[in-house]
Amino acid sequence: MAFTPLTYDQITANILRDIANRQPDADTGADSDYAIRANASASASAVEGLYQYQAWIAKQIFPDTADSDMLARHARTRGLSKKQATAAAGSILLSGQPGAPVTATLIAQTLDGNQYQTTATGTLGADGTLTLTASAVTAGRAGNETAGATLTLLSPPNGVNSAGSVVSLVGGTDEETDADLLARLLDVIQRPPAGGNQWDFRRWAMNVDGVSSAFVYPLRRGLGTCDVVITSSGGLPSSTTLAAVQSYIDSMRPVTAKNCLAIAPTIVTLDHVIQVAFPSGTADQAKALVQPVLASYFAGLVPGASYIRSQVEALVSGVSGVTDRLLLTPSANVVPEADANAVQWCQLGTLNVSLMP
Repeated sequence: MAFTPLTYDQITANILRDIANRQPDADTGADSDYAIRANASASASAVEGLYQYQAWIAKQIFPDTADSDMLARHARTRGLSKKQATAAAGSILLSGQPGAPVTATLIAQTLDGNQYQTTATGTLGADGTLTLTASAVTAGRAGNETAGATLTLLSPPNGVNSAGSVVSLVGGTDEETDADLLARLLDVIQRPPAGGNQWDFRRWAMNVDGVSSAFVYPLRRGLGTCDVVITSSGGLPSSTTLAAVQSYIDSMRPVTAKNCLAIAPTIVTLDHVIQVAFPSGTADQAKALVQPVLASYFAGLVPGASYIRSQVEALVSGVSGVTDRLLLTPSANVVPEADANAVQWCQLGTLNVSLMP
């Protein structure tokens, strides 16, 4: 049975009770000298402080109730530490005069102020374009940008236009939270190292900066193989993160393992066309309610997981104000590939919501 510390009022009452027991004629009323001493002196307040300190100590014993600094100490006993934030990386597209050289590092900025620096040089081709690798100046998931986003070069060289665009900038992650560190620690405690089973491969991948989730596919390419699909901040990882995972797993896996690959999932975009009966509002208002519901559903789909049409229909039916629905597209369940060629990942594409005629 858990120990329940006394409250301040209970401690004060007990002190006054003991005084009354020892000296029956003592005045222990609320405004008496004894009451003042019991409340304000090193009696009730000191005792309650000791109780609260003991309660705090008890919480630090267990990692799931420990404070942040104590959780870090628990994690260190298992060789774990908080993963650091990683910068988004990928490539950007430049345009300008054919043959114009890019010989120095360039800084490109998005409309919302995120900055990226190029990590390679080159020359614009005959079509007047050049794709250069780049990475975010500041680490964090805020640096992830959608393909095609507009960029502005802060100091474009001669012959290069100031306007550019994103080809791919992914893999940015924030510093690991206490909750995520605790999850990794509990995983080590509940599934201790086992000489290279699938949980070991997942744990090795999850220990690498930039990895938010890892999914293991044993024997995907035959006997002796074990592949790990990783994601970063709910999206694709950068090539830098993939290389780091591959290197770390290669240093940890059993020497008898034939081969292991750290790969990114292949995105399968599913567009939705939905008609709803929404008596209380317009199609745009209905879409604003349906969008987060579908986004939440897709956030729960892991690479290789099937898209179940009836589940989406039920979710749309449960939206406040929707009295009926007709899911036109997709017209059937979608079973992604998870074989030797690819591991597909269903993601939400465009959403078209209209009112039923």
